[in-house]
Amino acid sequence: MSESGQIGDGETALTSREVRAIVASRSNPQRRAFQRWYLDPWALGAILVALLVALPSGAVMLLAIFPSENIWGHLSATVLPGYIRTTLGLMLGVGLGTLFIGVSTAWLVTMCRFPGRRLFEWALLLPFAVPAYVIAYVYTDLLEYAGPMQGALRDLFGWNSAADYWFPEIRSLGGAISMMSLVMYPYVYLLARTAFLEQSPHLLDVSRMLGQGPWRSFFRLSLPIARPSIAVGVAVVLMETLNDFGTVDYFAVRTLTAGLYDVWLGMGNLGGAAQIACVMLLFVVVLITLERLGRRRQRHFQSGRRYQELPGYDLRGWRAGAATMSCLLPLVAGFVVPATVLTHYALNNLTTPWDAEFEIYARNSLLLSASAALLAVLIGIFLAYSRRLHKRAVLLAAVRLASLGYALPGAVLAIGVIIPFAAFDNRVDAWMREHFDVSTGLLLSGTVFAVIFAYVVRFLALSLGAIQASLSKVTSNMDMAARALGHGPASTLARVHLPLIRGGVLTAALVVFVDCMKELPATLILRPFNFDTLATYVFQFASDELLAECALAALLIVASGLIPVFLLSRTLSRTRRIVIEPD
Repeated sequence: MSESGQIGDGETALTSREVRAIVASRSNPQRRAFQRWYLDPWALGAILVALLVALPSGAVMLLAIFPSENIWGHLSATVLPGYIRTTLGLMLGVGLGTLFIGVSTAWLVTMCRFPGRRLFEWALLLPFAVPAYVIAYVYTDLLEYAGPMQGALRDLFGWNSAADYWFPEIRSLGGAISMMSLVMYPYVYLLARTAFLEQSPHLLDVSRMLGQGPWRSFFRLSLPIARPSIAVGVAVVLMETLNDFGTVDYFAVRTLTAGLYDVWLGMGNLGGAAQIACVMLLFVVVLITLERLGRRRQRHFQSGRRYQELPGYDLRGWRAGAATMSCLLPLVAGFVVPATVLTHYALNNLTTPWDAEFEIYARNSLLLSASAALLAVLIGIFLAYSRRLHKRAVLLAAVRLASLGYALPGAVLAIGVIIPFAAFDNRVDAWMREHFDVSTGLLLSGTVFAVIFAYVVRFLALSLGAIQASLSKVTSNMDMAARALGHGPASTLARVHLPLIRGGVLTAALVVFVDCMKELPATLILRPFNFDTLATYVFQFASDELLAECALAALLIVASGLIPVFLLSRTLSRTRRIVIEPD
């Protein structure tokens, strides 16, 4: 056969030269060893990216082990136990609250028919757009002693002071649990509803034939099947709870995150802050482990008849009213009330905040979020395609390592970025002073680059997950066809894969953009001097009891959060139809 001859069918055709090369490589042990350890630019780049993403975690652990001033004994004997107890109490309360709201509403809108069900299917995701610190500011303004709620009660009943009546304190651990539960339950709702939609209709039919009613079918069948997905949703909620700073700081709830700020900024001890950060990392490791255990058997419960219609329950009378109220209350409390209050304040103060300074804050948020989203998408494409090209274990480990940034709380991530960046700046400045008598100042730390780097590290997992999901739908035959036509990996990516996965790429960019707009802890620590975003602007004004002045900025953050809500609702609406049968 000639050099240009082909062996095999049309899709997997190889030239005779390639066949001889394969045979030679298999017969040469040295060549096999070389190919096993050789890393091309794609594999090497993926490993380097993973190491950069892991840099903040490594820096935090290194400083915690070797601090310049070790105050671990003082912390563990005084404030640390209280921080841990409060953090555990907050996580337990938010976990139970989101579990109850998310699972109950997901099952109702999936398996039952009642007034408003079609609306609630997508509207229950709307609280996802409201940051926890924003809803905390709104409800504090409504429910505190000088707020309209208590003022109306005093006028109605003739009370003169707080001693005349009892009213729950919003600025408390219970208040923080309530606020976070109202805006974080969509994590559980989304995954639980997806799991309920993927139930096997045959199992539900068998349950009915055995005389099981709605409640028994839920507890004995639906809930155990959805348990792995629910565990994932609760784990994400708990990690977001651990990351929160705006709510706990405003409510004076002394969690590990608040303690980290106190030790670092109040006591001026970065080593002590790194040690608290390591305790937070331990929490994260436990949560990830529990999430993996909860997801371990998920594949055993997937329905093989995904598009077959599900049987459901037709609710009437007081049952229908109870179902409607069960879905309406979290929607009103988690989205309608804060959105209405913010809109009212924004309209009444429309001309006050909209000045040149406010436009700068808005532009800062947009530029930071857009830059981070672009970089996260580009890196996500690179990592996902590198993993597609190479099936080696080292590449799989690198991709998983690059995905762990999302598990890092923002405050921990900020410390992990500051440590290596400050060390680099100090070394460069010292060298330039010694040799050229010139001070370089801050090159990385305290710059916009540090903020963007933290955003990319934290939200790369979101971008990578969306792109991997889209790329997995492209058959490998496309790669082989491009190779047969003489295209290399880069050309194949540009001409074949990117046009096919552009929807997933756009989704990844939008989700990362919105999360960067809402990010507060990392932005507060890493931002340059006199540099604010909409999130820090809202935090500063609301902390000074000036919610009306920052209402427009908060409303813009909420409006940007509606983008992923719209995407998620469209995805859910295409999943499955429900057949309603009388109970």
